[in-house]
Amino acid sequence: YGEDKVNTQKAATVFLSLGSNLGNRMKSLQNAREALPPFVTIQKISTVYETPPWGYTEQPSYLNQVIFGKTDLLPLELLKAIKEIETRLGRKKTFRFGPRSVDIDILLYDELILVTSSLVIPHPRMLQRGFVLVPLAEIAPNLIIPGTPRTVREHMQKVAVEGIHPVQGVSA
Repeated sequence: YGEDKVNTQKAATVFLSLGSNLGNRMKSLQNAREALPPFVTIQKISTVYETPPWGYTEQPSYLNQVIFGKTDLLPLELLKAIKEIETRLGRKKTFRFGPRSVDIDILLYDELILVTSSLVIPHPRMLQRGFVLVPLAEIAPNLIIPGTPRTVREHMQKVAVEGIHPVQGVSA
């Protein structure tokens, strides 16, 4: 499918993953949530989870959460807006899977399957990541992941979730 298949007549449903493992992680997530409007109208927010690093493990643990929202932007426009937010909030380029002050990923955009050189939807590694699937399952357990016959909850049962726990005493 291509971006030209997106229904531009109504706001698209999006799921975004937020993460931070440098500086004041909770404040970074809050700043990211506050920066999303007007690009994304937030409908639902998961609990914040503390999670072990993924990919490159010699770094601090992360705080992660998932946001469900609506957007009038097309997928590549949304990606551009997100990258601008990350830069504005102080994200610096490091290395693949390296530490970051803030990270915002597009997980899902309606039922779209999109593959371009700069963006793949559904997110290409989301089904391998407990730190994505646990908060996503909290807010959309029965959502079927496009391109698969399974719900978020079913996918979550197939990944490692050790070390992923909700941050207590904090409302996001």
